[in-house]
Amino acid sequence: MELKINNKIKSALDYKTGLYLVFFTALVSGFSIFINSFGVKGFDSSVFTFSKNIVVAVLLFAVIAAFGNYKELMTLRLNQWKQLAIIGLIGGSIPFLLFFKGLQMANSATSGFIQKLLFVFVAVFAVLFLKEKLNKKFIAGALLLMAGTYFMIRPDFVFSAWQLLILVATIFWAAETVYSKHVLKSQKLSGNIVAFGRMFFGSIFIFIFLAFTGKAGIVLGMNLSQYFWILITAGLLFAYVVLYYNGLKLVNASTAASILVIAAPITTILSWMFGSATGSASTVTLFDALGIISILAGIILVVLYAKNADASFDVSVLDNPSRAEGAKHNGRH
Repeated sequence: MELKINNKIKSALDYKTGLYLVFFTALVSGFSIFINSFGVKGFDSSVFTFSKNIVVAVLLFAVIAAFGNYKELMTLRLNQWKQLAIIGLIGGSIPFLLFFKGLQMANSATSGFIQKLLFVFVAVFAVLFLKEKLNKKFIAGALLLMAGTYFMIRPDFVFSAWQLLILVATIFWAAETVYSKHVLKSQKLSGNIVAFGRMFFGSIFIFIFLAFTGKAGIVLGMNLSQYFWILITAGLLFAYVVLYYNGLKLVNASTAASILVIAAPITTILSWMFGSATGSASTVTLFDALGIISILAGIILVVLYAKNADASFDVSVLDNPSRAEGAKHNGRH
């Protein structure tokens, strides 16, 4: 019984660690979206995406080689390489190409709102394919996240065929999140290995696209300023994938995707602070305030009442050692 309790406590500790990792991912994402709004100017979106991805793939390989995952990488079976390639295809290439093409042509507010609903699709797929269970309080939190996102973006719902590309890209990313969670859990791979697979194979597939569209030569023909922005944004992307996939390994897919919504208020706050630099308004509207409050309330509900599918243990006992000790003696857990 004591061993069982200790295992559950360890699992609960891992779960809290995963929550922290995903929370820091959201922070990185908020800053990354803001900085990318500067860096992407003057770039072909597919060239920009490929350049960032290949830099991140190289950085991840260096980290894997330097910090102990190299043996894991070298001993991957053919089936595991195929799974990593699928992650690169459905998460690291196709949705990027669809999303940026749609974003260039479609209404930006409506497109942004569709993409921010990623967590909804992840939750649906997680229930269907990972058998995750969503309680009423989690659903209430998700509804608050949707409301907050609406208040902050205020889409006008002018739909076009280009919006369909945004929607399809979002569904691809949701499918990739759930499939990555499945691979992390079933194959017991590290988050760094899965992140590497996403970026490495994603880069290969995007390069094939660039070659077919005659854009491959642009990669080596950019100026120093463009290479500088690639390095800056690649650094943020590197931090994002390392934090996110290691966090996703430890928490539910639906919880991880929901926490990422907090990136939107962070980006908005940065836009307020540097409004003159971005050309955006620097005043806080009532809708913005309502959106931030709703998103924060939704995140709190999602985190406090999310259930760890990998360990049926009350995580809150870790903040009250006497409860954990009592559980050990009376066998309630």
